[in-house]
Amino acid sequence: MEGKNSDFQISPETKIGALLDRFPNLEKTLLEMAPEFKKLRNPILRKTIARVTSLRQASTVAKIPLADMINKLRNEAGIQEEFMSDEETESLSKEVPAWFSTTRIVQSLDARPMLEKGEQPINKVFSDCKNLEAGDIYKFVTPFLAAPLIDTAKEKDYLTWSKKEGEGVFKTYLTPKT
Repeated sequence: MEGKNSDFQISPETKIGALLDRFPNLEKTLLEMAPEFKKLRNPILRKTIARVTSLRQASTVAKIPLADMINKLRNEAGIQEEFMSDEETESLSKEVPAWFSTTRIVQSLDARPMLEKGEQPINKVFSDCKNLEAGDIYKFVTPFLAAPLIDTAKEKDYLTWSKKEGEGVFKTYLTPKT
């Protein structure tokens, strides 16, 4: 292992892009872990989504236990230290939140065409959400659980709820906290 890699930490908050910059050979390992990671082959998505997506978020999208993912990557990178965690991989909520009602959806975005072109929908989503009033709901549709966008929404004081509707269709709803 090269000296420059010996001080690199593979942790839940490690960004996929930084990981692949340090350990390019781990792309194959990620691709073997989950078909969702095949998007890493798209150079545009690799420069955008991979730069902001953490291993914690990726494990959620791929439905892989976080500890399993980190330990496999560490092993492949030649890092002997084992990651210990009792965290469960976050999953989609099965319960509909009290604030949700389809009648309150005032705007929506199907981000799948944007993502197919390698465009990042985050700026559009938050530009659209600026004018939401209390109780208004914004809906966006993606081909995977948009964990980085959801985390950003929570940081910006939005309530979120996501659900899977068929293969490759995830609907996420945002509403301002009141």
